[in-house]
Amino acid sequence: MPAVSKGDGMRGLAVFISDIRNCKSKEAEIKRINKELANIRSKFKGDKALDGYSKKKYVCKLLFIFLLGHDIDFGHMEAVNLLSSNKYTEKQIGYLFISVLVNSNSELIRLINNAIKNDLASRNPTFMCLALHCIANVGSREMGEAFAADIPRILVAGDSMDSVKQSAALCLLRLYKASPDLVPMGEWTARVVHLLNDQHMGVVTAAVSLITCLCKKNPDDFKTCISLAVSRLSRIVSSASTDLQDYTYYFVPAPWLSVKLLRLLQCYPPPEDAAVKGRLVECLETVLNKAQEPPKSKKVQHSNAKNAILFETISLIIHYDSEPNLLVRACNQLGQFLQHRETNLRYLALESMCTLASSEFSHEAVKTHIDTVINALKTERDVSVRQRAADLLYAMCDRSNAKQIVSEMLRYLETADYAIREEIVLKVAILAEKYAVDYSWYVDTILNLIRIAGDYVSEEVWYRVLQIVTNRDDVQGYAAKTVFEALQAPACHENMVKVGGYILGEFGNLIAGDPRSSPPVQFSLLHSKFHLCSVATRALLLSTYIKFINLFPETKATIQGVLRAGSQLRNADVELQQRAVEYLTLSSVASTDVLATVLEEMPPFPERESSILAKLKRKKGPGAGSALDDGRRDPSSNDINGGVEPTPSTVSTPSPSADLLGLRAAPPPVAPPAAAGAGNLLVDVFSDGPAAQPSLGPTPEEAFLSELEPPAPESPMALLADPAPAADPGAEDISPPIPEADELLNKFVCKNNGVLFENQLLQIGVKSEFRQNLGRMYLFYGNKTSVQFQNFSPTVIHPGELQTQLAVQTKRVAAQVDGGAQVQQVLNIECLRDFLTPPLLSVRFRYGGTPQALTLKLPVTVNKFFQPTEMTAQDFFQRWKQLSLPQQEAQKIFKANHPMDAEVTKAKLLGFGSALLDNVDPNPENFVGAGIIQTKALQVGCLLRLEPNAQAQMYRLTLRTSKETVSRHLCELLAQQF
Repeated sequence: MPAVSKGDGMRGLAVFISDIRNCKSKEAEIKRINKELANIRSKFKGDKALDGYSKKKYVCKLLFIFLLGHDIDFGHMEAVNLLSSNKYTEKQIGYLFISVLVNSNSELIRLINNAIKNDLASRNPTFMCLALHCIANVGSREMGEAFAADIPRILVAGDSMDSVKQSAALCLLRLYKASPDLVPMGEWTARVVHLLNDQHMGVVTAAVSLITCLCKKNPDDFKTCISLAVSRLSRIVSSASTDLQDYTYYFVPAPWLSVKLLRLLQCYPPPEDAAVKGRLVECLETVLNKAQEPPKSKKVQHSNAKNAILFETISLIIHYDSEPNLLVRACNQLGQFLQHRETNLRYLALESMCTLASSEFSHEAVKTHIDTVINALKTERDVSVRQRAADLLYAMCDRSNAKQIVSEMLRYLETADYAIREEIVLKVAILAEKYAVDYSWYVDTILNLIRIAGDYVSEEVWYRVLQIVTNRDDVQGYAAKTVFEALQAPACHENMVKVGGYILGEFGNLIAGDPRSSPPVQFSLLHSKFHLCSVATRALLLSTYIKFINLFPETKATIQGVLRAGSQLRNADVELQQRAVEYLTLSSVASTDVLATVLEEMPPFPERESSILAKLKRKKGPGAGSALDDGRRDPSSNDINGGVEPTPSTVSTPSPSADLLGLRAAPPPVAPPAAAGAGNLLVDVFSDGPAAQPSLGPTPEEAFLSELEPPAPESPMALLADPAPAADPGAEDISPPIPEADELLNKFVCKNNGVLFENQLLQIGVKSEFRQNLGRMYLFYGNKTSVQFQNFSPTVIHPGELQTQLAVQTKRVAAQVDGGAQVQQVLNIECLRDFLTPPLLSVRFRYGGTPQALTLKLPVTVNKFFQPTEMTAQDFFQRWKQLSLPQQEAQKIFKANHPMDAEVTKAKLLGFGSALLDNVDPNPENFVGAGIIQTKALQVGCLLRLEPNAQAQMYRLTLRTSKETVSRHLCELLAQQF
C-alpha cells in the first residue's frame, strides 16, 4: 500500500475534529456541525473547480459527521468523483465513503459499478484491492450480478498479486453468503482448490475460508481439497515456530489457518486414500502430543492459540468417529481440562465430552470422569458451566450408572438455578424411564422429583408416569402404596395430588386391604387436599371420587354427601358444577353393573414417542435432536425406556410385541388346563394346517402366530412376584448336548419360530422376538404322553465366558405337566457383548418314575441382535473401504447345499437380520446387506456380500465388520444356510 505523503494530513479535518471534542454541550456540538455542513454545501455548489484534495477533505468531514450519528443527505456525487482519481488517498476516501454511506439501492450504484470495473481492469493491485473491498462491504445483489463472474477469474489468474488473490477470495465469499445463486460454479472451482498449495499463507487462509463455505453446498466439486488440506496441515503442524515467522502467533505456527483447515476437513468423511488418512492421523496425534508439552510462553495468547487448535482437532476426531485410539486420547485430554482454572476451558471441555459420549469407542472413557463432572455440577460458580455438566451427565448415562447420575441430579435440583430447573427435571424423568430396570425405582424417582421441584414438573412428566403405571401391571400396587404415603406429607405439591388422585382412583383397591390405607382413609386423605387445589385438580379429584364409589361401595354415602354439597352443585366454575351434578346422578341412578362398565379401569395407552423427550427437544432447539436421542442411543435400553410408550392389548398385561419394556418383569405364565383326552398327541403349534386336537390348547393362529400375549396372572399379587434367577447348575450336573443339537440350532439362524425338539415324550416349541440388544423368547413344553411329568425343570446354562456376554432371565414353570398339556416359559435375554457359543437348555423331569434329561442349544445366536441398516451405494462402498484390514474381513467359498433360488436366498438374508440394499452391487445377481450388531457394551457394524454362481452351484460370501471374531462367526453361521 502506498505511503501517505505529508501533504495529505488534511489540517482542516484535524481542526474540525478538535473543535467537536472541545464542545462543552450537545447544543454547541450541533451548532458547530451545522456551521460546517453549510460551509461544505456552499463549497460543493459554488466552486465547480474544486481540487481533489479539497473534495477528499470535505468528504472526510461528512463521513466523520455521519459517524457521530447525524444524517448526511449530500456529498455522494463528490465521493463517486473521487473514485476516478489516480491518487491512492483520494480513491481510498471515495471508496470508504461509498462503503459506509451509499445504500445498496442508491441510484449511484451504476456509476460506482463503472468505476469499480475500471479499477478491476487497471491491473493496479492497490486499486484492485480497494475495488474488491468496496464490493465486499456493499455486498448488494446488483453488485453481485455485475462482478460475480469477474472475481473468480481474478482469483485464479496466474498474474494476480497475492494481495489481490486474498481480497478476491474474501470478496467472493461475501457475495456467496449474500446471494449463493449469483456465484457460478465452473472450471475455476478446480483451480481454486490448488490455492491451498500457494506459498503465501494469507492467500491460503482466505482460500480455505472460501472453499469451506462453497463445499457445504457442492461437496463433490471440491473433494480434491481433502488431500491438499491434509498436506498443508501436516506442514504447519510439523513446523517449528521459526519456520513461519510472519504467521507465528506467540510461538504457535499459523493458528488461524490450522483451525480453518481442520474445519474444512470436517465437511467430509474420513479420507479414502490410506496414505492421506495415515498422514492426517499423524497430524492429529501430533496436535494431541503438543498439548501435553509444557507451554513455551506464560501469556494467555499462547494458550488460547494452542487450545483453539486442540479443540478443533478434537472436533475433527469426533466427526470422523472411526479412530478409537484418538477418541480415547481426546477424551483423556478433555478430562484434564475439566479441572483447569480457566472457566472457558472447563466449559469447552464439558461441551466436547457431551459429543464424545455419543461414540461407541469413547463412551466408556467418558464415564471414567463421572466423579469430576458431578463435582463440577455441585461446585461451579458459572451457571452455564453447571448446565454443560448436567448435559454431560445426561449424555454419559447408561444402565450401569443411571441410579448414581439420577440421584446426583436430584440432589443438585434442590439448589439448582431457576433458569435450568425445568430442563434438569425433564432429563431426570427421561433417564429414570429410559434406564428403569426396577420400576419401583422409577416411581420413587418421579415422586421424589415432584416433591423437590413440583413447580417445574411439567404436565408431560406426570402424564408419563401415569401412562407407564397404567401399562405396567407389576408396578401398580407399589405405585398406589408409594403415592399414598407421599400424600400424607403436610406440604404436598399439587402435581403430587394429581398423580395421587389418578393412581388411587385406578389402583387404590390394590392397597385397600391394609387398614392403614383402607378406602375411607384414602378418600379422607385426598379430600383433605381438595380445597387447596386449582380447578383442574379439583375436577380430577371429583373423577377419582366417582371411581371410588365403583371400587369401594362402602364410601358411596360419604362421597355422595360431598357431591351433594352446595359448594359443588352451585360451584361458580361450570366444569366442577357439571361434574358434581353428573357424578351424583350417575351414582344414584345407575346399577352396580352399569357403574362397573362406565367406570372400568383405564386401558393401556397407545404406543408413541415420549412426550417428555419431545419437550426436551423443543426446549433445546431445532438442532438438538441428535444430541438428545440419536447422538447415542444406549444399546442396553429397551424400547419403552428409549421413549416409546406401550401399546394397548386385549388383556390387562401388555403384549410382549408392544412391550420390550417388560423384558425384565413379565408375569409368570400359567399352565392351561389339561386336555380331556390324556392319550392324544400334542398339537404341532407351529404347523401351517389346522389344529388336529383343538381341545389341547389354542390353535396356531390364536396362540402363536398372532401377537404374543402372555397369560394373565392369577392374582394382583402375582404381578409383584420375583422372577426365578437364571442360575446355572454345577458343572457336574451338565450333560453334553444331544448329537443333533447343532443341526437343530442351524434351523433357527434365519428364523425365530418353530419346533426346536421333538421325541415320543416331549415337544419343545420356540417363538422369539429381538429388538436392539434385547430379546424375549417363549418356550412351549408339550407333554405328548398321557402320564404326568413330575419335577419338570428347564434350566438355562451359560458355558464358558457366556455368563459375561449374555444375560438370560428365566421365569418359573409348573413342576408338574399333565398328560397332553403344555406349559410356557418366558426368557428375557440381554446381549452384553458379542458371543460365539449359544446358551444351553437343560430339561429334566421324571416320567413314570424314570428320570429324563436332555440338553439342547438354545437358538440365540449373535445375528439375532442385528439391526438392519439402510444406506446408499456411495455410503456402502465408503464404509466397505474403511473396513479394509485383513482381520476385519471373513470370506468363504462353498458349494450350495440347497437349490439356488433367488427369492429363498433373499428371505434367508432378511431372516439373518441384515437389510438388503438394492442397486448397490454392479452385478444384479449379487446380494448386498448391512446391519449393526447391538450389544450393551458396543455396536458392531457389519457389511456382507453374497455372490451366487448358478453354473458352478457355488457361493462366495464376504463379511466385513469392525471386529475379527464377529466377522468369522457370522460368516460361518450364514454359510451353513445355503
